Amino acid sequence: MQLAKLDTTEGFIIVPDPKASGLTRPVMGYDETGTQTEISVVEERPLTIYLNSQEIVTAMTIGDYPEYLALGFLRNQRMLSDTDDVTGIDYDEELDVVVVRTARETNHEDKLAKKTRTSGCAVGTVFGDMMEGLEGLTLADAPVKTSWLYALSQQINRTPSLYLEAGAIHGTVLCQGDQPLVYMEDVGRHNAVDKIAGWMAMNDADASDKILYTTGRLTSEMVIKTALMGIPTLVSRSGFTAWGVEIARDVGLTLIGRMRGTRFTCLSGEHRLLRDANPKAQPDEPKKARRKGAQ
Repeated sequence: MQLAKLDTTEGFIIVPDPKASGLTRPVMGYDETGTQTEISVVEERPLTIYLNSQEIVTAMTIGDYPEYLALGFLRNQRMLSDTDDVTGIDYDEELDVVVVRTARETNHEDKLAKKTRTSGCAVGTVFGDMMEGLEGLTLADAPVKTSWLYALSQQINRTPSLYLEAGAIHGTVLCQGDQPLVYMEDVGRHNAVDKIAGWMAMNDADASDKILYTTGRLTSEMVIKTALMGIPTLVSRSGFTAWGVEIARDVGLTLIGRMRGTRFTCLSGEHRLLRDANPKAQPDEPKKARRKGAQ
């Protein structure tokens, strides 16, 4: 099943559209001097996801790409497998509901009873049994050039986005080599990752040579989702949690964090790094693009 893609811009397949209707709204306020000012703030709205006739979860989201988000969420929660035949994805904009339909009957009452509140912003939730998919998982032994990392950081942080327009949002980008491909944003970093997963599923994208770049923290659930998507490399501007690092090492995921300008730290998969670029020769990161991230 295919959804319409945006036109490719500078090699991207999908890029953020910070001017799209409904994603932000202007709000009047006052600055530190008492001067009235108008700024753009990010909208957030509930989206309820159904799998066939069963309500699964209501997520707070910015509202773009609801079909990708729903499909990616269900796959990342192991409620849908690679072999499931998705017969339709129906989105009702008025009700803020997405229904994912499959050829087989589904029932996840037991899984829904086992919820784990995550460390994610926008009150992230994962359902039990996610760890089960990691047993015996083998990720591609894909090399990562440091020149790719520098090029990705430079291009992604200069790309027009909701973050640069209004802040208060996370970004996740699917990349191949030094080329960013699909750039998703959302109020929760998990939503942004799930949108990527949904896009990959709908387009039968090969994960073995991809890099996932995110602005969010490298927590256990972020590492698990990336590994289950089959992506061998996860890069972030933010920091790590100990369990996230432990899982990455167990499954053979290359884990790179605190990527700011020319600096980064690799805590898993260091043997795959090909240091082909001199950090001192890289251009400085522009001040406007210096996203803050949790250490």
